[in-house]
Amino acid sequence: MVSLTSLWLPILLSAAVVFMASSFIHMALKYHSADFKALPDEDGVMSALRNFGLPAGDYAAPRATDMKEMSSEAHQEKLRKGPAFFMTVIPPEAAGSMGRALVMWFLFTAVVSVFAGYLAGRTLTAGTDYLMVFRITGTVAFAAYGVGGWQRAVWFHQPLGTTLRNTFDGLIYALLTAGVFGWLWP
Repeated sequence: MVSLTSLWLPILLSAAVVFMASSFIHMALKYHSADFKALPDEDGVMSALRNFGLPAGDYAAPRATDMKEMSSEAHQEKLRKGPAFFMTVIPPEAAGSMGRALVMWFLFTAVVSVFAGYLAGRTLTAGTDYLMVFRITGTVAFAAYGVGGWQRAVWFHQPLGTTLRNTFDGLIYALLTAGVFGWLWP
């Protein structure tokens, strides 16, 4: 076994490498520009929603409170008339600033690396060859970065293209994480 504290460098460096790679992907490559569609008459829709004073949070419409209501004719009629949607409202102060999100993203990458390091440290010994370390840490990282997002496709009808792009990013992040751990394994 390898202690988690002895893996502090690959944990932090892999988190930093993933953070930089994700910044490059989103700022330079731009293949995520199709992830969200523009609303027709965006100003009109925003103005209409603004009148409700919605606090930040997740919303669904139409929303049934239980299974009985979900199967009611009134609810089914709302679904037929449409539109049906899931919506996240963010606080106005978060809309123009990426600072909090970037900090949270870095912390998430560090947590993924901690889990990858923890599992590798419990299953491998010091001196384990690069490829074995790569396999273990890469699998854990891919489960976190690449597989977890599929629930949005299943439950919230996220488009398949968006899900596949996110999964591809997850593969890149997992390979980078695995490479750093393999390289710096004690």
